[in-house]
Amino acid sequence: MKTNLVVWIAVLFMGIQTHKGFAQESLETIYDGVEFDMPKVKETSFPDFEKSIMEYGAVGDGLTNNSQAFKAAIEEVSNQGGGKVLVPRGIWLTGPITLLDNVNLHLEDGSLITFSKNKDEYPLVETSFEGLNTFRCLSPINAYRVENIAITGNGTIDGSGEAWRAVKRSKMTDSQWNELVSSGGIVVGTNWFPSQSFLDGHNASSSFNVPDVTDRKELEKMKDFLRPVMVSIRESKRVLLDGPTFQNSPAWNIHPLMSEDVIIRNLTVRNPWFSQNGDGLDLESCKNVLIYNNTFDVGDDAICFKSGKDSDGRERGMPTENVIVKNNIVYHGHGGFTVGSEMSGGIKNVHVSNCTFMGTDVGLRFKSTRGRGGVVENIWISKINMINIPAEAIRFNMFYSGNAPVLEEDQNAEDEARKEELAPVTEETPSFRNIFMKDIQVTGSGVAAFFMGLPEMKLQNVKLENAVLNAEKGITAIDAAGLELMNVNISGTQEIPLTLYNSQNIKVSGINYEENGKAAVRILGNSENIQLDKADFKNLEKISKGKGVSEESVKVN
Repeated sequence: MKTNLVVWIAVLFMGIQTHKGFAQESLETIYDGVEFDMPKVKETSFPDFEKSIMEYGAVGDGLTNNSQAFKAAIEEVSNQGGGKVLVPRGIWLTGPITLLDNVNLHLEDGSLITFSKNKDEYPLVETSFEGLNTFRCLSPINAYRVENIAITGNGTIDGSGEAWRAVKRSKMTDSQWNELVSSGGIVVGTNWFPSQSFLDGHNASSSFNVPDVTDRKELEKMKDFLRPVMVSIRESKRVLLDGPTFQNSPAWNIHPLMSEDVIIRNLTVRNPWFSQNGDGLDLESCKNVLIYNNTFDVGDDAICFKSGKDSDGRERGMPTENVIVKNNIVYHGHGGFTVGSEMSGGIKNVHVSNCTFMGTDVGLRFKSTRGRGGVVENIWISKINMINIPAEAIRFNMFYSGNAPVLEEDQNAEDEARKEELAPVTEETPSFRNIFMKDIQVTGSGVAAFFMGLPEMKLQNVKLENAVLNAEKGITAIDAAGLELMNVNISGTQEIPLTLYNSQNIKVSGINYEENGKAAVRILGNSENIQLDKADFKNLEKISKGKGVSEESVKVN
């Protein structure tokens, strides 16, 4: 207990240092230690020209709609060749803001942009959401096929997400729930819906949050359900987000899509923990990206990489690639750093380091399912500190069906149960391979690590090195091939520290575990070529083999 307290204090202090601005990563050092040939990200630059939204009649009283003032200021600055659009101290109510070429939307200290709750101001547009081609309401902040844009400064952007989101009863206190219900809307079972239009869309959707309906007239009837991401940047180049707080989004918070040369730094990204699909950052089919010195506290995945879903993603064929993620803090979230589940276009060449996760449901989260296709490869993760992770510190789940890591009241663990039978290997088979993790510190976790591939497509060539994992349960590997565990310390578990099932070519060396009266390692199913270090297992009785595992399959060298 004393050791855990010391680790907790050290991790918390590191998080406070980062949050206050100490030990910040700089652009000059961001490329240091990256394991692949990372292109230099092209930066934004703007002329010394600026216009305040007040020059176009904006009133910062939180009551006056300033849509036209934002539009006029942005158009003027863009037409003049670029510069800053200044948002002064005040509360600036507005409808959607569309960014244009060479515009830096700069939020001065004390400024708050808050978006209108009138959904008539957000027309339906063709876009992609959750990896599928579909229609959604226009995003509060949006950019499409533009170049050299930025959102900077120390102000706050609030998406008025409470006007858009449904809420589950289990995620609220009694007083919060009673206040929400008394405000209007519709209660069905244990869910609150903001309107009948939203409920109609919910009932028309069999694929998470994208309705099966494709006719635009029918979609207009369920428009409230088609809640937008707050910041949508599509097919754009040279993008900078630097400084502001982004909070309370209708759906995902920040969504760069099919864009390149993107820098995301020094942001605070917030959502209520009960916000459905309240992701922090969803980077989708983008390349050449830097993400550093940010803080996340959100309702779903915090830093999430995607590349499209199923056939829509495969037809797009645009991976997320060449990305550096450094020096970020995550508080609440389903995952601290997440890959998938919409990864059908592939994800490759990613460096993640110097991040701290405090209380995320899962720390490092990889997810997919049959039907996705796509290849996730060449991921390097290092120097990650985690504390109070209720589910898995490290989780690979190839049978993902949409459940939260900590099951909610309407979710069933059987929905994501592993299916033993082999499926044909086709373009719809996802593949995760060449993923390297080292210098991982975990204390107070539910599960140290869970590695699960598919029976027909093993989780391939994953390495965990120099890890200290304090958890109630140990490490489990199912359908893994080429897994290496080197210098891994497992503590706190009263169960078997390491279980291997249907896994091949496994190498374990330098593993340390607490004696608890049970076997140290259990090998089951169709497992073979398991190489253990004799120094770790001097008592061979600590090695448990299930039926069908031959003596030749396990080598103690």
